[in-house]
Amino acid sequence: MTKRLIKLLISLVVRAWDIIAARLVGLAGRQANPAGIVLYYHAVRPEQRAAFAKQMDTLLRLARPWRLDEPTQANGCHVAVTFDDAYESVLQNALPELKQRGIPSTVFVPTGSWGQRPSWVRSPNHPFWNERVVSRDELRVWAAEPLVTIGSHTVHHPNLLTLTPQEAGRELSDSKTELEELLGRPVDLFSFPHGAHDARLLTQALQAGYRRVFTIEPKLVKPATPAPLVGRVGVEPVDWPLEFHLKALGAYRWLARSGDALNG
Repeated sequence: MTKRLIKLLISLVVRAWDIIAARLVGLAGRQANPAGIVLYYHAVRPEQRAAFAKQMDTLLRLARPWRLDEPTQANGCHVAVTFDDAYESVLQNALPELKQRGIPSTVFVPTGSWGQRPSWVRSPNHPFWNERVVSRDELRVWAAEPLVTIGSHTVHHPNLLTLTPQEAGRELSDSKTELEELLGRPVDLFSFPHGAHDARLLTQALQAGYRRVFTIEPKLVKPATPAPLVGRVGVEPVDWPLEFHLKALGAYRWLARSGDALNG
């Protein structure tokens, strides 16, 4: 709790600085550059649905919803919503709230646990022990939603840094191939499991045919010209309202420099 409060207080300072900087830019007769923030969730359990809905209402008040496969030239703050692991709870509880509000989202799918408990979760004490990855049929239904984009999250959800280049290459390419065959369309977005990556893995991902790859480093994004490597801000439905507010506005980006994990 203490660590969480310290992060919140530092982020409040960052947000105050952003407000001052924006006013100075306005006084100089210039317009601030558009800012992009990519949020990432994992699960949204039934008892968290109402809290998630409130977060999406907050997002609509603060920013423009942003579809990651469509760069935007519009001014202001843009926020994209993503989900790692393709849990059934997200399909059941988050998707209806997103549809109701017209908010686009991207789902990163591991293809080695269809319809099962996630294979990488090995302890009953893990918060996602009772989650289930969607089945192939459920993913087809999910992907048919007009505001949903599907990306890859490897086959087995490994830490790619622990694999040989050949093993990592198979995780990158096999998941992409299976998703494209299943959905009948290109899949060119990818999320690194655990955020684990280095320059070699980034090159491998791009060579495998991914146009953009995502980490868990809370960095701002240029929404008009996103780089191939995109940072994201971790959020949970149980975040305090002020926490979510600051995360959605990019005030937690200082954690990328500190080397601290956002949800650690």
